Amino acid sequence: MARRVAFAAAVALLVHPALLGAQLDPLEPSVTRVYRVIGSDSLHAYVFLPPGRSDGSPANAVLLFHGGGWHAGEPQWTFATAQRFANSGLVAVAVQYRLASGSVTPIEAVADACAAVSWIRSRGSEFGLTGRVAGYGVSAGGHLIAASVTIGCPGGGVELDALLLWSPALDVTADRWFDSLLQSRATAADLSPAQHVGRATPPTCIVQGDRDTVTPLAGARRYCAALTALGQRCELHIYPGLGHLLTRNLVNQESDFDPDPVARADGIARHHDFLRGLGFVSDSLPHGALGDQALRGPASGHGTNEQSPPAWFRSAITTRRNPSSAKWARTSGGG
Repeated sequence: MARRVAFAAAVALLVHPALLGAQLDPLEPSVTRVYRVIGSDSLHAYVFLPPGRSDGSPANAVLLFHGGGWHAGEPQWTFATAQRFANSGLVAVAVQYRLASGSVTPIEAVADACAAVSWIRSRGSEFGLTGRVAGYGVSAGGHLIAASVTIGCPGGGVELDALLLWSPALDVTADRWFDSLLQSRATAADLSPAQHVGRATPPTCIVQGDRDTVTPLAGARRYCAALTALGQRCELHIYPGLGHLLTRNLVNQESDFDPDPVARADGIARHHDFLRGLGFVSDSLPHGALGDQALRGPASGHGTNEQSPPAWFRSAITTRRNPSSAKWARTSGGG
């Protein structure tokens, strides 16, 4: 338990705007709405609207789900990413969901994810939406949004048009922590997205370190293999030598993150290019979207089941592990 609490705190530090290359001022949503009420609890949707949007043209939407091991975290952890999506022309919604505690389990969190998808689809007139909705999830948040379109939702009818996943928990069948959170109300396999991929599962783009010991690469591979076998698109971008959330610290991947800036910038670019390929966004990443970590080379091809970064990335990440390299000193300011 102590390790999981430390892990949640580390994730908060990892996604702080300063570390994401975003503005240092606190990020504030354009609109805050209650999307679900359960008893005395109100769950909020924090909506980031595209800046300067005045022509009345409809926009696509993306829902964001934070990580934290299903028992910790808050929507604010995804605010910087939501703002980046909004800057690309999307209506971005950071979602609050119930955290595992007391009688609340990940089962309730999946139900909240389902409710959030239904809610944004019912707000087309309010926010000027096209009706196309993508889901974005980090770690446990990736599990929740993927579960909504693989395992399915109460009453059915919940659909997404794309998934963007960052170090997601896609195969939880052997995850003892996740199983304990279920409190014997279901098996881990019952809520494991990789085991329930179906024709309703949308095109998916995954960013994953190959040394991840928290949400292992094998789960993402299993998920993508199942999806491509059905003729659906799944891109798996693997970053060699990196762990959970693309950390360079492989010894402790739960409480001492050191995210690689080159890999992070490339992962953001892959997600953006994936959305552009699906017609969700029309332009390249806005200038400065990656901050001072924007060391990016040409994009690799799309549509394959599994992709490793191109040669330019492998060279950059190798020099990153050798700080004495003159090339790295030039690209990073020596730090």
